[in-house]
Amino acid sequence: MAIPGYDSSSVSEYALESAGARVDLVAGVVPDAFGLEKSVSEPPADSLADPVDLVACEDLKAVEAVRIALVYDPSKLPPGASPTDVTVAVETDEGWEPLYSTVDLEETTVTAVLNDRPPGSTIVAAHDEGEGEESDDASA
Repeated sequence: MAIPGYDSSSVSEYALESAGARVDLVAGVVPDAFGLEKSVSEPPADSLADPVDLVACEDLKAVEAVRIALVYDPSKLPPGASPTDVTVAVETDEGWEPLYSTVDLEETTVTAVLNDRPPGSTIVAAHDEGEGEESDDASA
């Protein structure tokens, strides 16, 4: 699935089907080494899927858009959690940072669209307790 607002011929697409991960990006330079692989990082306690690494992410140049889509397991949500309380989280030096994300309940996917590369290279679908600044999308 392409990034809305971009010509599909300018979008590079990457998938790791075994992990239910997909990344689409528009960038001036996409290194040949870029891709997705299962991560060896310890997932956060609230993860709803296995973490995935964005290989050679730091080598992306002139990034215009990045779309990250992850399949998640809704049965891993804590009791009483809303099925829309899911986010794409990225591992940074400070810990796991939730990204503004949208949830597709039918496909059980969570998607984040960024205008730059993510602040880290390991991503995961995680339960979002709504404590961050961008938690107002659950009522849409």
